[in-house]
Amino acid sequence: MKDFELKYGCNPNQKPAKIYMHDGSELPIKILCGRPGYINFLDAFNSWQLVKELKAALGLPAVTSFKHVSPTSAAVGVKLSDKLKKACFVEDIEGLDDSLLACAYARARGTDRMCSFGDWVALSDVCDVTTAQMLKREVSDGIIAPGYEPEALEILKTKKKGNYNIVEIDPNYMPDPIERKQVFGITFEQGRNNFLINRELLQNIVTENKDMPESAVRDLIVALITLKYTQSNSVCYAVDGQAIGVGAGQQSRVHCTRLAGGKADTWFLRQHDKVLALPFKETLGRPDRDNVIDGYINQNEEDVCADGNWQKYFTAQPAPFTREEQRAYLDTISGVACGSDAFFPFSDNVERCKKSGVSYIAQPGGSIRDDLVIDCCNKYGMTMAFTGMRLFHH
Repeated sequence: MKDFELKYGCNPNQKPAKIYMHDGSELPIKILCGRPGYINFLDAFNSWQLVKELKAALGLPAVTSFKHVSPTSAAVGVKLSDKLKKACFVEDIEGLDDSLLACAYARARGTDRMCSFGDWVALSDVCDVTTAQMLKREVSDGIIAPGYEPEALEILKTKKKGNYNIVEIDPNYMPDPIERKQVFGITFEQGRNNFLINRELLQNIVTENKDMPESAVRDLIVALITLKYTQSNSVCYAVDGQAIGVGAGQQSRVHCTRLAGGKADTWFLRQHDKVLALPFKETLGRPDRDNVIDGYINQNEEDVCADGNWQKYFTAQPAPFTREEQRAYLDTISGVACGSDAFFPFSDNVERCKKSGVSYIAQPGGSIRDDLVIDCCNKYGMTMAFTGMRLFHH
């Protein structure tokens, strides 16, 4: 297949639209089901790069959940605790611990379930049955993987009344080293970002605390590779082999840090006993539960515990999850890693990181206030590495 005609571009009025290879060669994909759209393919090709790179860097199966050309999360295959399984709605999945790919999917899809609603999924490895069974019951637009077990493919083909977007990509495909795109009829050309993110990138530790265990190295690599394919400015928090908070596309660095930190806090608080014990009605669907949990934790649009509201969601009125309780719980957390796609210009970023349990930071360095940022890390006993490499992505 040398080209594929799309229904439309980013919006229905943007026609005609298609994908094709600039040199006239065959596309490196097969469309096994559905008819992916313009934004679907943007998500597919960005997400595939992310998981392929994570797998190469850490040697573990990798999965990411994408929405609007940025990851909601990315994770490698690390088994889940019982509490995390419940928080991710996968405690009922038989054989989950036997598939590291499925574990990576459970983590990536379970991190920010509200933002992953209607996502695009990328797998680094051939899709197995356990992963397909989990994906089948989630609201998702499509998937890209290097292959599918026959039974897994049949499971996925039942989604969306047989219209679920399933793409297979050639794992050996290597793109041209020069990439191009047009804006306002003007062609932009640049070298592809082939910079490798690995353990060697974290050697320049600039803080008094030089301690960086292998778990922190892994999590910083997860954070940095996630940032490489996230719309900038961006900051990513990671722990336990997964990105737990991604702040994408913000104009100021501290807003990225706050957004990512807020998502990380919600991820931690989803595992609190009060949240895990919420008495949901059995008839309440998974997406509705996600919205109610977010409202219960963040106390935003609707007080889900109030009279007249709780009856819609619960079998009994739950006690509110107070800000004081949440803060006390979050204050017990440490060991979180944080990566930034450009330097921290002020120490306020470190202060915000501290509130979400960050102990390890990786950022390019190079700010005129680097000394103030380092001093703030030293105040909290954090370990920070300067990578010397910016990771902007647009």
